[in-house]
Amino acid sequence: MITIIAAAGENNELGKDNDLVWHLPDDFKRFKQLTTGHHIIMGRKTFESFPKPLPNRTHLVITRNTDYQKEGAVVIHSMEEALQIAKGDAQPFIIGGGEIYKIGLEFADKIELTRVHGTFDADTFFPEIPSENWQLITEVYHEKDERHKYAFTYQTWLKK
Repeated sequence: MITIIAAAGENNELGKDNDLVWHLPDDFKRFKQLTTGHHIIMGRKTFESFPKPLPNRTHLVITRNTDYQKEGAVVIHSMEEALQIAKGDAQPFIIGGGEIYKIGLEFADKIELTRVHGTFDADTFFPEIPSENWQLITEVYHEKDERHKYAFTYQTWLKK
């Protein structure tokens, strides 16, 4: 089960200047809970946005740069290569960024999307989820509160 996991604003905003444009502690906690122990597939810029590799996950980093090497990363050059390396994992996660999500839609079976209820200044966007290929199966709403500046909804989509 190949899963895309993302948080996106109402207009599919993901981030700006290689950073998120919101801080949602409960969403970070959910991301950690779902991805721990799994392969996480990402682009180079997403990997470089982390202060250090995330614990207890195998980082598969897709880049066009054949000389790229970083401690804590398994460097590859295509989604097919990433999925071949992660084939022993029951649920590898595609974690971004925008270009990797676009490529990943073709391969994914499931999308775990946190829809952040707001509009944001962004330079990176999540692709439109084509309704002819995907079905929304669950939604769980989270109110705005003292720790969360924005309300959001956890959505789970399955490929039809």
